[in-house]
Amino acid sequence: MAKLQNCWQLFLVLLILGLMPGMSEQAALADSDYYTAGVVEFRQSILSLSAWADALEGYVEIINSENASATDIIVFPESTLNSAGSTTFVPNPVDKINPCLSDPNFTLYEEFLVTLSCAARNASKYIVINLTEKQKCEDVPEDTRPCASNGLNVFNTNVVFDREGVVVSRYRKVHLYGEAKNNTYMPELSTFETDFGVTFGHFICFDILFYTPAHQLIEEQGITDFVYPAMWFSQLPFLTAVQIQQGWAYVNDVNLLASGASRPSIGNSGSGIYHGRSGTLVSVMSQDSGQRTIYVAQVPKYTRSKAIQKRKRRSTPEIKNRQVASTSSFYMKRDYLQNYESEILQVDQGTSGAINRTICQGSFCCNFDLAWRSLEGTVENGSFYTYRLGTYDGWRNEQQVDANYIRNCGLFTCSGDSIDDCGKLLPTDGELQQSRVAFTRLEIAVTYPESREFLLIPDTLLDNLLPLEPNQFVWSQEKPTEDSYVHEVRFALKESQELSNLLTFAVYGNYYDNECTFGVGTEEEQLSCGYRSGAARLTNLGGWLMMPLVILLLASVKA
Repeated sequence: MAKLQNCWQLFLVLLILGLMPGMSEQAALADSDYYTAGVVEFRQSILSLSAWADALEGYVEIINSENASATDIIVFPESTLNSAGSTTFVPNPVDKINPCLSDPNFTLYEEFLVTLSCAARNASKYIVINLTEKQKCEDVPEDTRPCASNGLNVFNTNVVFDREGVVVSRYRKVHLYGEAKNNTYMPELSTFETDFGVTFGHFICFDILFYTPAHQLIEEQGITDFVYPAMWFSQLPFLTAVQIQQGWAYVNDVNLLASGASRPSIGNSGSGIYHGRSGTLVSVMSQDSGQRTIYVAQVPKYTRSKAIQKRKRRSTPEIKNRQVASTSSFYMKRDYLQNYESEILQVDQGTSGAINRTICQGSFCCNFDLAWRSLEGTVENGSFYTYRLGTYDGWRNEQQVDANYIRNCGLFTCSGDSIDDCGKLLPTDGELQQSRVAFTRLEIAVTYPESREFLLIPDTLLDNLLPLEPNQFVWSQEKPTEDSYVHEVRFALKESQELSNLLTFAVYGNYYDNECTFGVGTEEEQLSCGYRSGAARLTNLGGWLMMPLVILLLASVKA
């Protein structure tokens, strides 16, 4: 018996010793003040029956590459893996299913899902992919909407594998961008925990412009780290990919791991890793043919309550091999700028100048304070941008997609003097693209109404399609008083900065659906949102002033 007991003790010791390296490694990861992330800029295959097989091979190659070796988590972009012709069922994360270890005769999950589960397991990394998912309509009996004739719903879905290849999270896109796919019966809020001590939220592409789920995860769950697959179709002057990624991460003060599809000829590119108010850790806007590359960065963790965080500040990343964008290098969509109240900025060659101008659309006004100097040495046959100042208060009217309400103030470039020339890149055609002036002062001041759900974003773009970094500008958003229903915003170029390659300098005011915005709607609607108009406050004040008299009357009746 004693020998048997000694054997068991020896077995337990050996077991513990065998587990200790893994346990200590996991503890070290959780205690570290950063994690290592990779985002993949991936050129998708098109017009090919074997496109998904080519993409799968590319995914596995990147996961196993030397550049990816140090990563804890890798994020792949939207819609570059499979299509409607190669849909797959996806395990419910609650069931903790590992497709890599499933019975080979079990054919519920497509081969590419199994392959990537095994790739995550073999590389011991968290892997985030985006795919086209199918689900039986009968599995959601509460959804009484009509079902397709084949009995399936089809979703644009993120899938997360842990280091063992287990499906630990799934998110189905809420805001589809002209896609022939389904929405879930109710919007999903999806998060997942990691062994390196970070909880991630996730959403997909167009979702970033809406409250649910992107902003909601921050406001309601305090999430500080996000994975974000996208196939973004960049739009001038306010919504190019890295421009909106960095602005969203900055103003929310969160970590964002954004991975973009890479085919600039149709408007796709834009990946980056961003550390909140510290700005960009790494980013790219590919031009010409696109690429299949992983970008890696060490990401500082948010370890304390978000309200009291002290963020590490980083210097502006060095931009090597500067490449100015043109119509031949990147296809751009264009915003509906003809709906803006705007005026041309008179910047005459050979002269310097300054302007202080307020432009209003209805009751919404933007004040612009600008100064510039003329640049010498410009070539006569070179091509130049012109500039306009613009204000907009209304709905984004892009067709056949979910709309949001915006209040924008911006300086933006045009290829000519007409508003119809704005929101366009210059052609090259052998001509040298030049800057005519350098801005020495840029400031936008605006008073925004408060809303239950809104987000004000510093929105900038240079001619290489990358934004300004936080150490190049000043941003403030403050209430005049604690009980005020307005926010005063000041967005300015730092005094030490001078810009000669600017495409956009703006405040993007995203009001989502514009409900519960102070000053919008009837008195009843305002009260239901928790606001009181001046009249309501006065009535309330009158009630309090009358209270002593009421008390005296009641006392006399009782006596």
